[in-house]
Amino acid sequence: MTSTELPNPRPLCEFIAALTRLAERRLPEPAMLAEARPLLAGLVSHDDWLPPELAEPDPVRYRQFLLYADPLGRFSIVSFVWGPGQATPVHDHTVWGLIGMLRGDEESQGYVLDDAGTARPSGEPVRLSPGQVEAVSPTLGDVHRVRNLHADRTSVSIHVYGANIGAVRRSVYPAEGGRKPFVSGYSNGWLPNLWDVSKEH
Repeated sequence: MTSTELPNPRPLCEFIAALTRLAERRLPEPAMLAEARPLLAGLVSHDDWLPPELAEPDPVRYRQFLLYADPLGRFSIVSFVWGPGQATPVHDHTVWGLIGMLRGDEESQGYVLDDAGTARPSGEPVRLSPGQVEAVSPTLGDVHRVRNLHADRTSVSIHVYGANIGAVRRSVYPAEGGRKPFVSGYSNGWLPNLWDVSKEH
């Protein structure tokens, strides 16, 4: 999407509706991930719907903008915006999640905890390019570190979680071992849902 084009809300609205229908079926995690994955792949397969202000990088750290929080807390949708070379610490989620690449490229390195509780890299890093989707969960592997693969431009990914992730108590895993609790919140605070029909667009 160019800076002069208005965002098209339809793809996100349709994605939210489809996820709501899935949540109402109370599917077990494997089935939820299996059915939600192609929906997210469809959302990130075109790039005409995300407002520019929700894809704006910060010069210091990555940002996460709330796009939609299910009113019953069953899922949330977030845009992650990575400035050049930015990365997360090693962290967990405690709930299922799907990561869909919208712009640029990022790398996800999985970790496991050793007997002393220190996070160690596990397996090869996974590269995500536009249209691709990766899953995380406590059963699949929940600890990872993500970074923007580009040193000269912004990358944007769309994340879906099985809870209001900005309010979930989670952990980061310092290199020296142990864990530190955190609650991420959102870069845009606790705002109404992006496509709140009570607002004028």
